[in-house]
Order: sequence, then structure tokens, then C-alpha cells
Amino acid sequence: MGQQARNAMTQFVIRPMESISDFKECVRFQETIWGPGFSETVPVAILKVSQRLGGVTAGAYDEAGELAGFVYGMTGLEDGRTVHWSDMLAVRPGLDGAGLGPRLKAYQREQLLSIGIDTVYWTFDPLESRNAHVNFSKLGVIAREYAENMYGDTTSPLHQGIGTDRLIAIWLIGTDRVAGRVAGDHGPDPEADRDAVPVFQVRTDQDIPLPREPDLELEARALLVPIPASIQAVKACSADAAMEWRRATRAALSTYLGRGFHVRELYRRHSHSEYLLLDEGE
Repeated sequence: MGQQARNAMTQFVIRPMESISDFKECVRFQETIWGPGFSETVPVAILKVSQRLGGVTAGAYDEAGELAGFVYGMTGLEDGRTVHWSDMLAVRPGLDGAGLGPRLKAYQREQLLSIGIDTVYWTFDPLESRNAHVNFSKLGVIAREYAENMYGDTTSPLHQGIGTDRLIAIWLIGTDRVAGRVAGDHGPDPEADRDAVPVFQVRTDQDIPLPREPDLELEARALLVPIPASIQAVKACSADAAMEWRRATRAALSTYLGRGFHVRELYRRHSHSEYLLLDEGE
């Protein structure tokens, strides 16, 4: 039996973290994921206190009672309405086939809907195709805002070399779109990209796919913005190539989102992936 099949058969219990030992284990888990001494670690006190104010700090525990993944977020006010910011989601290395990330998000959604919250935000690196696939196709987020170097320099090796540009995910958890995606009606919508125009082409005549110069003056109502299938693989081959991808996608996404487009879907192609951007007026 393969590793992914064994992972899928493992039983996980998702529950709120309750004891100090739970919270301490979560802090250690963060360093396992993002590296020892990770400067953005959420400490025990914040993990605990956030729960008193409508936040979510929950772990997925395997059959041995060990932490296999967690989700953490805080609740607050935005323009007078209550919203939630989902700050961290992590799954133990080697559990990619267990579906724990979407399960933790589904648990978070249930908890927030039960207290009347319908809007959730978080950030993710727009160059990380795997994360984007989960966010758009399995969870049904959209994105309207691009934040350049949002977190500055961090000590995590996952962030080094290309800065911390982020898309801000908007998860409207009470909508039919989100309910369907979470229930397993995964995207992307198969016809939505039919007439979309690429903002730039991808060079596939190199060892690594590379972006061409973006066209920032397009008048189309639907656009495609390519990203690499794996930015970590690109970084491992060439730091310069990774920065080419950052510059091209930063220009494309920040320009068109600034003009009223939103990111709607992610399509995974043969050599790369593509975001679908739609004009908000459509």
C-alpha cells in the first residue's frame, strides 16, 4: 500500500485546542513547518486567548493522539461588521494525500457560521500553485487585493528569495459557491476561461518555464495570469528565474486587480497553472 493510501485511511479527530500542552505542541509544530526560530510564530498565550473572542484554534489529531495539522484565526471588526482572519493553516509533512487542509477549513467554516460570521480572510503566495488550487478549486475563495511584500522579510526558508507578496483570499462561507466546493463539487468551472486572454505568454523552450513580458493595457473582460506549477522547484533551479515570475505576476495581478478585476479560479495546465481574472462589472 502506498504512503498516500495509508494516510487517507488514517483516522483524524479535529477538535479545539484546550490544554497548555495542546498550545505548546502547536508552537513546536509551527517551527517544524516554517523552520526553527520562525519569527512569525504565534505563541501559546495568543493561541489560547483568541478563542475567548470568537477565534478558532483547532488541531487534527491522528490515532496516536499526535498533532497532524492545525488551523488558527482571530475574529474582529471590519467597518463595523464581524469578520474572521484565518492566520495559519499547516499539515504535517507527508500527509498531502490525507485531505487534512480542506477538512480543517471545513471545520473552521462550521464554527464560524455557528456564531454568525460569514466572511473570512487569509493570505497566500500567488506563486504557490498547490495552495492556490486548494483555495480556489476546493474552498471557493475569490481575491480582489494584491499586497506587495506584505510581511517583509521572514526567517522561513519557504519565503526566502522572492519576498512575501500575497493575494488576500476572501472566503464568503455562507454562499452556495463555497458550500458546493467544500462539499466536494470542486472547481474550476470548466467553461469560464473559454474567451479569456492571457496577460503574458509562457516560454516553454527552456529547462524551466519562464514568463514573457506582461501586457498591462488589455481591454478584455476575462484574463489569464500564468504561474509556475511549482515555484519551489523553480527556486531550486534558479533564483533569477523565480524572481522573473515574481516580477511578471506582481505587475499583472496588481495592475488588473487595481482596475476592478478579481481572481475567480485557478486552472492547472500541462507545464504551468493560470489564474482566471474577471472584471467585477461583469
